[in-house]
Amino acid sequence: MKKIFTGNEDFNKTAFLNWRTSKHEDIGNMLVLAEGFLSSAIELSKTCIKDNKDKKADMLIFPILMNANHGIELYLKSLIWTLNKLTNSKFKIEGKHDIQQMFQTVQAKIKDYKDNDWLASFNEKNQNLAEYIDELFLLISTAGDKDNMDFSRYPITKKYENHFYVDSLNNVEIDLENFAERFEQIKEALDERASYFFYQELKGEW
Repeated sequence: MKKIFTGNEDFNKTAFLNWRTSKHEDIGNMLVLAEGFLSSAIELSKTCIKDNKDKKADMLIFPILMNANHGIELYLKSLIWTLNKLTNSKFKIEGKHDIQQMFQTVQAKIKDYKDNDWLASFNEKNQNLAEYIDELFLLISTAGDKDNMDFSRYPITKKYENHFYVDSLNNVEIDLENFAERFEQIKEALDERASYFFYQELKGEW
């Protein structure tokens, strides 16, 4: 059997793990993966929209949501790391997987590094993200426990309790067209701010 980590004779049928990453780029590499995870969630949702006669969306929605949330996490961690460098903080990446907490950390750091006007602009551009995070955490937060970001990777919590969708007596649904549209906007807004702070403010490349 051919090994997985080998190229195809057809250049266009080969994926290169190290063409977009560099050993000299820390935050830049994070941004590459962030874009990849969010883009994959959007593209996969569009695949289901195009043809879902076999109801594959009911299975693929879990990696779609996992990739979407991990993409958000990577963008937010990239922003935090960049802002920490810009403010000469001793910290690098802050937070584990709680994207609500990370989003609030980014907001606080933007206000500290810039001012209220910059924060207001960030909040306006990322309103879609803020609304999604609020909606998500209403579903996954139970008894004050926010550590349920693995809901799309496992059907159960670390305490072996079912996640919200498993125990629901009613259908738990996601409008894939709405998802694709809104997450394209979320990705665009996150990528624009993360790229600005990293490439222009930190590296001065623009």
